[in-house]
Amino acid sequence: MAHYDFATPVTEEQVRKLRVNDTVTLEGALYGIRDATQIHLFDKGRKTRFDLRGHAVLHTAPNVKKVEKSITCPAGYAPVCIGTTTSDRMERYTRPLMSQYGARIVIGKGGLREGSAAAFSELGGVYLAVVGGAAALETTWIEAIEDVDLDDLNPESLWKFRVKGFGPLLVSMDSRGGSLYTEVNRAARVKRAAALRSLGVKDR
Repeated sequence: MAHYDFATPVTEEQVRKLRVNDTVTLEGALYGIRDATQIHLFDKGRKTRFDLRGHAVLHTAPNVKKVEKSITCPAGYAPVCIGTTTSDRMERYTRPLMSQYGARIVIGKGGLREGSAAAFSELGGVYLAVVGGAAALETTWIEAIEDVDLDDLNPESLWKFRVKGFGPLLVSMDSRGGSLYTEVNRAARVKRAAALRSLGVKDR
């Protein structure tokens, strides 16, 4: 296990160094994205003016407050609570995020599936996990909401956050096919089979 401090954007070489159980802390730009954002980008043909190449995306629909634009709130929004949502339902968007927009890091909770694992291996990407219920802590890692695009989808707009000390985040899926979720599932199946045998029940 190793720890890495990355300033975004990151390179493919940096991402491919990461292994499951490493930790990462991010600094720089981080993009918030959720279901509706990606439905509009990939199913409805909309485009974003943001350059996501080498960047990290966070699965979120943040609670924000509309304020006057200022040096500290350049987008006219102040963060109230920026938590992470479950990633699984956004599984089908991992590959296009990487292949069409160049994203390298996906951050969420609960993990992703085989299609995302394949995309990480082929294109050079990684999944970083946030512990559920840590929204209050995550919000302290965000210095400002720098910009916003597709804001008619608010709160599922495409958000550009400026972050400092965002982490440590756990590498849960790496570019070599490693996945904590696969390992946990395999271990759970073994325990289930053993428990059923001890009860004299045939495993199906």
